[in-house]
Amino acid sequence: MKAALVGTDGTLLHEARRATGRERGADAVVETILAFAADLRAHGEKHLGESAVAAGVAVPGIVDAEKGIAVYAANLGWRDVPLRALLGERLGVPVALGHDVRTGGLAEGRIGAGRGSDRFLFVPLGTGIAGAIGIAGAIEAGAHGDAGEIGHIVVRPDGPDCSCGQRGCLETLASAAAVTRAWAAASGDPAADAADCAKAVESGDPAAVRVWQDAVDALAAGLVTALTLLDPGTLIIGGGLAEAGETLFTPLRAAVEERITFQKLPHIVPAALGDTAGCLGAGLLAWDLLSTEVSA
Repeated sequence: MKAALVGTDGTLLHEARRATGRERGADAVVETILAFAADLRAHGEKHLGESAVAAGVAVPGIVDAEKGIAVYAANLGWRDVPLRALLGERLGVPVALGHDVRTGGLAEGRIGAGRGSDRFLFVPLGTGIAGAIGIAGAIEAGAHGDAGEIGHIVVRPDGPDCSCGQRGCLETLASAAAVTRAWAAASGDPAADAADCAKAVESGDPAAVRVWQDAVDALAAGLVTALTLLDPGTLIIGGGLAEAGETLFTPLRAAVEERITFQKLPHIVPAALGDTAGCLGAGLLAWDLLSTEVSA
């Protein structure tokens, strides 16, 4: 878990990390979060001379931000955890709850790589592929909280089975996990991962180049579908695969440009905030909550 005290302008005033400890069970994880938040508030009082005035928390899985409930998170064993109410009771301040990817996207769009763009799409390439749709400084969650799940755009109908029940979803072909699987098979090294594949591409290994280009082609196909629907001004790519830098971005920009026809090519840029995006985004959610309460 990553946590921070965040100033009104998005400045990180203090950062801390703790193990989630999910092996201790779902209830223990919740208690760890509550204690972590209380300790963070105490740090602000002692070292910064003031207490936090609101809290924001970003969690994975299915989130009902309006009701403040972490509906489901497979990795944490959560079902219908009233996290906003629990944190509010522990801290005595207003609490905002958000989805981890959309919260990270909020930070990237507002104070990171998308700063100044009123329409952006944030796409982290990790174990899976998610997305956050930015419109006028806010993230569009959709009618049911599921907007932006571009990892489940089908790009190859005869492709691998996806956990969602479809075949050939983008994340089965172009996520960091997908590249890891493909490179481990192609290299014959079961311990090889996506970062190793990128290094092999840089050294000119033809097998690695094929694996990498397959992933880039699939990613470009999925992104062009997203661009056609959303027409963002900036496309922000993050996650583990983006750490390959221009080894990813040079062929990706070319592949997207080759596929567009009437669509306008957005700026395709790497995420700027790294793994602090979630903390910063949670802080922005908290400040937004206070702004809404004041205006109301």
